[in-house]
Amino acid sequence: MDQIDTQGYRANVGIIVADGIGHVLMGGRTDQGGWQFPQGGIQRGETAEEAMYRELNEEIGLGSEDVKILGFTRDWLKYRLPKRFVRSYQTPVCIGQKQRWYLLRLISSQKNVRFDMTEDPEFDQGRWVDYWRPVKEVVYFKRQVYMHALNELGPFAFPENGPPPLPSWLAKAMAKGAPRRALS
Repeated sequence: MDQIDTQGYRANVGIIVADGIGHVLMGGRTDQGGWQFPQGGIQRGETAEEAMYRELNEEIGLGSEDVKILGFTRDWLKYRLPKRFVRSYQTPVCIGQKQRWYLLRLISSQKNVRFDMTEDPEFDQGRWVDYWRPVKEVVYFKRQVYMHALNELGPFAFPENGPPPLPSWLAKAMAKGAPRRALS
C-alpha cells in the first residue's frame, strides 16, 4: 500500500538513468502515449532507495548490478495533480506526488533495458534523449519537478563541468516567467 501524507501527497521515487555521455532514458507510457522518467510509489515499510530499485526493475528491467547511484535530491519535490486526475472517491485522497529523485548511471548494456517485467507494464518503449529534453516532453504538471530534479542532480551527472546549458527554448520560457504549460 502506498503512503499518502496528511496533506494528500503520495510518497514516490523518480528515477533518472543517465548513459554517461549526456543522455537520459525516457519511457513511453503504454496507456497514454506520453513520455516520462520511471517513477513509482513507496510502499509501507520500504525505504526510498528500496522503492527506487523495485520500480527500476518493474518499469525498465534493470537491477542494482546494472546501475550506480550518482546522487539523489535533498528534499521531496512535489507536484499537484490537475483536479480531473484527483480520485476524490478514494480514502485517503491523493492530490499529488512528493518525490525523492535518484540519478543513476547505467553501467551495463542498454540492451538490459526491458519493459516486460510485469503483467501490466507502464512503458512499452524507451529512448535516450539529451539531458534537458524531458522537461519539454513530460506532461505539463510535472515540468517544474523535472526541471528542479535535473538542475539539482546535474552536478552529479557532469562532475567536471556541470550540466549542459539550458537549451534556448527552455531559457526563453524561464526568462519570460512562462507558466508550466508554455514550456512545450
